[in-house]
Amino acid sequence: MASTVHEVERKYEAADGVPLPPLDGLPGVARVEDAGTAALDAVYFDTAGLRLAARRITLRSRAGGDDAGWHLKLPSDAPDTRTEVRLPPSGGRDVPAELAAQVARHLRGDRLLPVVRIKNSRERHHLYDADGRLLAEVARDRVTAQLLEPGGRPSSAVTATGWSEIEVELAPGAPRRLLDEVERRFAGAGIRRSSSPSKLLRALGDRAPQPAPPPPAAPGGTGTAGDAAVAYLHGRLLALLAVDPAVRLDEEDAVHRMRVATRRLRSALKTYRRELDRTATDPLAEELKWLAGVLGRERDREVLDARLRTRLGELPAAAGTAAADRRLRDRFAASRAGNRDLLLREMNGARYFRLLDALEELVASPPLRGPARKPARGAAVRALRREGRRLTRRMDAARGLPPGEERDRALHEARKAAKRARYAAESAAPVLGKSAKKQQKALKKVQKLLGEHQDSVVAREALLRIAAETRADGGDTFPFGAAYQLERHRAAEVEARLPRTWRKARRRMPVG
Repeated sequence: MASTVHEVERKYEAADGVPLPPLDGLPGVARVEDAGTAALDAVYFDTAGLRLAARRITLRSRAGGDDAGWHLKLPSDAPDTRTEVRLPPSGGRDVPAELAAQVARHLRGDRLLPVVRIKNSRERHHLYDADGRLLAEVARDRVTAQLLEPGGRPSSAVTATGWSEIEVELAPGAPRRLLDEVERRFAGAGIRRSSSPSKLLRALGDRAPQPAPPPPAAPGGTGTAGDAAVAYLHGRLLALLAVDPAVRLDEEDAVHRMRVATRRLRSALKTYRRELDRTATDPLAEELKWLAGVLGRERDREVLDARLRTRLGELPAAAGTAAADRRLRDRFAASRAGNRDLLLREMNGARYFRLLDALEELVASPPLRGPARKPARGAAVRALRREGRRLTRRMDAARGLPPGEERDRALHEARKAAKRARYAAESAAPVLGKSAKKQQKALKKVQKLLGEHQDSVVAREALLRIAAETRADGGDTFPFGAAYQLERHRAAEVEARLPRTWRKARRRMPVG
């Protein structure tokens, strides 16, 4: 299991002949202890094109010291800070899947290879406060670095390089001002900040890549319709990228969060189709639909599994629910494995990575049309009216039908329209403020009811299939029939609550 720490440190350059200044007497430091010398040996991994180094990410396997093992260091917005993910030694040279998953969205399908080996003799000094708590480690490193061939052998074309540097790393909870106090002491001894942010980049020398462009920044305001569109798309793209590692690591609810981010992106492309060139956005919308479908297989299984188990749990134990529950468990376990294999295959495939590239390009260089220059407020109101009219038509059509399959399909179409209208209100909230937030909240209630109805439709269809399979196997179908009746009652309750919820939401929506 990985552990995560926030590493707060500064690096300094110093020739071997320059001694460390005395460290005692610093504010808050009561004792300085010589912690001895550690021999460290690390292999750094990256792609052949150094995609991680370009993003100032380092991934290494290190032997020696107090924290031997795998270390993944990620940039942070906080000054002098990086997020470090640690795993114990794995006994092999392959990057652990848990760390590879954290960076897969940056690799875009490229393989991780050993690129540099760094050996380091580290002289350590520990700074303690009056209560004996560790405040910081000041380390003098004597470093030897060797570039590696893709197979891990030392490069025959490049000789090893060496240098000396000093690191000051704060212990967790130590005051940040201690870094400034140490730096002032260093400045008096002629020790200056390092020009290289990491040992890896210094070892790469002129092979070090230029920093990759940061994720596109959101527009500074929402004055125009184009600003509002790009700002919303930017936020949804960051949400998609952020949840990618969690899906790969099979964290709870991650598939659902990624599917929502995907749907929001697709909905936004439709909402802002007047402001964005559709020749660029329509193909993206289709690819987002594909991704949502891939995610949907597993998410739909999660929802259906939980729902059917809930219904069986509402029946008395004497109704034979134990055997029915075992049948569900076996059925859904098999489908889960297949769905997850497919999902990971697609998320490691070229199509997914091309989609990420295209989304980043869209936000970095949005294909804005003439209407994008209009004021954001007017564009937001028009979009809400347009989505409101769509939802109203579908709700009216559904409510005019008698109960049955056709009405169920119509309510499902209304649910999709409610979701799109809700996301439109969400994107308009930075522009329209409270009115859009209230509309979003009201539409969420409508969407939730319609979603509950659709889940009941899907559950009933599944119960009929499972009952037929159980009957063919000679099993007891009663629990599934009883659960079917519970679902019918649940759907009827939803339909009874829907008119009042819809009337309230309709009053929140712009007229026209």
